[in-house]
Amino acid sequence: MDTNAWTFEPTPVDHPDAVAVLRDYLIEMIERYHGRPTTAAEVDEVVAAEPAAGLAEFLLARDPAGVVLGCIGLRRLDQSTGEVTKVFLYPAARGSGGGTRLLAAVEVEAAARGMSVLRLDTRSDLVEARALYARNGYREIPRYNDSRYSAHWFEKRLTA
Repeated sequence: MDTNAWTFEPTPVDHPDAVAVLRDYLIEMIERYHGRPTTAAEVDEVVAAEPAAGLAEFLLARDPAGVVLGCIGLRRLDQSTGEVTKVFLYPAARGSGGGTRLLAAVEVEAAARGMSVLRLDTRSDLVEARALYARNGYREIPRYNDSRYSAHWFEKRLTA
């Protein structure tokens, strides 16, 4: 899959394409965490508990035909610090460098908003995510938030 042909478009989190990809992201996260299939009610519960509203930016990755391949979100923590969240690629888009492209796109958005530091958190079972972050210059740091599911925290300083 040629990730150079992908586009990354800012999209409101209540847009139907955003709602769909966020639900698919949550389904995968819930099922991996619990090791079993999830229900629509469980997904609804997580959506209510962890709303995507309040993001400074939400990007959808699309192929040249406009098919959604994944997403990434950006939240402002303070004047110069942002938080990367909702990093997701559909299985068919994985292993092609798409994760690196998602991170690069959100880093451009963060820098354009005056952010010089990006942070993120992740779970221990998301080994591929931790490897992606390390490969892209994110280094592990001490806990910076109270996320009950997170076990690893990362930070990257953006260059001007």
